Amino acid sequence: MKIGENINKDEKKLIRKMFWRSGSMYASVNPVTMGGGGFAYSMLPFINHFYKDKKERAEALERHTQYFSTTIPFSSFVMGIAASMEKENSQNPDFDVDSINAIKTSLMGPLAGIGDSLFWGVWRVVCAGIAITMAKQGSFLAPILFLLMFNIPNYLTRYYGGILGYSLGSKYIQKLYANGLIEVLTKAASILGLIMVGAMTVSMVIFKSKLHLTMGGKEIMNVQSVLDTIFKGLVPMLVTLGCAKLLEKKVGVITMIFGIVVVGILLSLLGIA
Repeated sequence: MKIGENINKDEKKLIRKMFWRSGSMYASVNPVTMGGGGFAYSMLPFINHFYKDKKERAEALERHTQYFSTTIPFSSFVMGIAASMEKENSQNPDFDVDSINAIKTSLMGPLAGIGDSLFWGVWRVVCAGIAITMAKQGSFLAPILFLLMFNIPNYLTRYYGGILGYSLGSKYIQKLYANGLIEVLTKAASILGLIMVGAMTVSMVIFKSKLHLTMGGKEIMNVQSVLDTIFKGLVPMLVTLGCAKLLEKKVGVITMIFGIVVVGILLSLLGIA
């Protein structure tokens, strides 16, 4: 079966609308949801089509405004899968709604790693290298060639990625339900999503102490070395767990961000970190 053969005309129109909207995924970014707002905006045509009840539309929008971040060329693939799951949810009253965000979270990390390496780390450099060589030779076509070389694969990947995601989602989700494997998929996706979040925590939450204890002009203890000896990354882990606990107590994310900034400034002024 060809890709997209199982998609009807109305659904193809919705995919095209999603494709044009997907380029604005990072038009509005914040530390809490990253591209979540843009993801929800891209999903809106499907949400309005599949759900007629305002409450169901609001719940769907709330699902898709949650944290999401991946390379834009690959984002439409995830959007296509999410859209097919929303379709199934609108038709099947027993659908596990939590599986939608579980799948999104599990996919965004691996796709970001592949997409960033491929489009930003390799292809962009190749396009820039060719364009720079032409520019040195005085060609006015250099910037035009760069934009064409970089963006044509970008747009093609986004467009056909959306079709592929929706087609695969529609085809296999029904089979998973028929075979009773959707719970297994949701559990596996949740575990992979937690692994991705854990990896992001290690790479993004950083604490390095500058505190040194001296005696008689000689250093007797380097606090950071001691922390690394006891448990490498102990403080970042405690900070992350503390923030998670505050979220459970309904403390606002913006409040926590400002709190961390203030604590960071104080620790820097005191020479601790």
